[in-house]
Amino acid sequence: MTAKLENELGVISIHYEVIARIAGYAAIDCYGIVGMAAKNVKDGLVQLLKIESLTKGIKMRVNANKVSLDLHIIVEYGTNISAIADNIISTVKYSVEEYAGLEVEDVNIFVDGVRVDG
Repeated sequence: MTAKLENELGVISIHYEVIARIAGYAAIDCYGIVGMAAKNVKDGLVQLLKIESLTKGIKMRVNANKVSLDLHIIVEYGTNISAIADNIISTVKYSVEEYAGLEVEDVNIFVDGVRVDG
């Protein structure tokens, strides 16, 4: 799946993996987020993804060159989830629009877990 941008010089195709990686790196830089999450289909457990595979925690849809992103995250215990989600939404939206040149229709945050350090 790719997103296509047209200008006077031609057509630019951006692979979904690139857009997901931009969104993932922007999200994990936000305060309070431990990392991206992926659900194991077999047993239903949620696991913390390593940096190399963070795009597995992102679902993306492209419709008329507008991107919709679903981010599955794990947050740190004791943080304000609403504030974290607002920060991630604005940061990811800005990063994707700035670096990929695509309009972001919406960013949905799914908190799949809370990490307690102890």
